[in-house]
Amino acid sequence: MGAHLVRRYVTETDTEPDPARKFEFDSEFGFPERKERVMLASQEQMKLAQLPLEQRDYCAHYLMKFMKCKRDTWPNFMACKHERHDWDYCEHQDYVMRMKEYERERRLQLRKKRIEAQAETA
Repeated sequence: MGAHLVRRYVTETDTEPDPARKFEFDSEFGFPERKERVMLASQEQMKLAQLPLEQRDYCAHYLMKFMKCKRDTWPNFMACKHERHDWDYCEHQDYVMRMKEYERERRLQLRKKRIEAQAETA
């Protein structure tokens, strides 16, 4: 579970990506027709829904539907299961996508280091 921490601070400090910084490699590198991720909810809609900044992500439109459902069906808190499930599923898919992008960046940095080492020895 803590393998990424060991790589980050002990073994592979120069090739482990920093999640706080922007990635080094272009997101289009290696993908000829990769679609850009788009937020379906606009900033104005999120402000009107009074979403906190930490919840303004790619799944904000599902969260707004969920919050609206909770508001409209207030005493019956079980009526919004479908909206809650949609929001949770979107958050999970977003997490998986971010982990894939992180791992892709790590592997590209390892590849770059390996190519540089081969160029030095040749």
